Amino acid sequence: TSVRVTPVKGKAILVSGHEFKDLLNILEATRDKGINVYTHGEMLPGLAYPKLKAYPHLVGNYGGAWQEQQKEFTEFPGPIVMTSNCMIEPHARYRQRIFTLGPVGWPGVRHLDGKDYSAVVQAALALPGFKEDAPEQRITIGFARDTVLGVADQVIAGVKSGAIRHFFLIGGCDGAAPGRNYYTDFAEQTPQDTVILTLGCGKFRFNKGEYGSIGGIPRLLDLGQCSDAYSAIVIATALAKAFNCSVNELPLSLVISWFEQKAVAVFLTLLSLGVKNIRLGPTMAAFLTPNLIDVLVEKFGVQTISTPEADIAASLKLAA
Repeated sequence: TSVRVTPVKGKAILVSGHEFKDLLNILEATRDKGINVYTHGEMLPGLAYPKLKAYPHLVGNYGGAWQEQQKEFTEFPGPIVMTSNCMIEPHARYRQRIFTLGPVGWPGVRHLDGKDYSAVVQAALALPGFKEDAPEQRITIGFARDTVLGVADQVIAGVKSGAIRHFFLIGGCDGAAPGRNYYTDFAEQTPQDTVILTLGCGKFRFNKGEYGSIGGIPRLLDLGQCSDAYSAIVIATALAKAFNCSVNELPLSLVISWFEQKAVAVFLTLLSLGVKNIRLGPTMAAFLTPNLIDVLVEKFGVQTISTPEADIAASLKLAA
């Protein structure tokens, strides 16, 4: 699905978080009201779901990962609705036009009951919205497991012919700490005969780049939210079955950025499935003791990231 990532003229509501049911309810509440709805952060994959993209006033995505929200929410000319975690203390410049839903809340911020969205609608109509269209920019999303496995024959043929040499899964949680530009540089430096799989908010470091395609298959495949790690596991398992090998024997390297508990849960899931040689960054998780790190290195080949050039070269050499 090709989606717009620049604003269009008109009244606007921004929906952030993870909960697509809330997005659906907001789309219903704003139907025929002359209000455009934008996704933010991990809500981006919602633009690819048929039931959601059927609403013409769901016009695109605004902004990037969670750590940029104070700047992006300040600049957004309408109300913001947070549907889950990843909320930073609201700045005074937008505190009066941000709302929370479900499990997320903040002292002094209006909390919606999930049934009545009239306060958000009224706020959107009262605020200026975007005064003009921004230059159009689009990205392609929506490569969850069913979509990717739907072209599995092309992918397998590409690997067998040598057109696709390697897969890199670059994903996970983003953050503001130094060192995370590594993931931007890594994606930009991947060879043209490799495919990038991505998921989670870490993708905002590189998902607007131009990567081209291989045999009609985009080189950058966005699998969705961090919670869509299941899709990556299903895809890897299906490819391993097709090539009659284990997941660890696939031409696949995992380069993961971690920040908080969800990323740790995904990491532990991968370990429980026996996945090895994961590169983790920008540093090892703080709760890992020296003894635990020794176990992860010895039994699973876990290692910290170094430089994009060295890690790409090592991954391709290991798979050769």
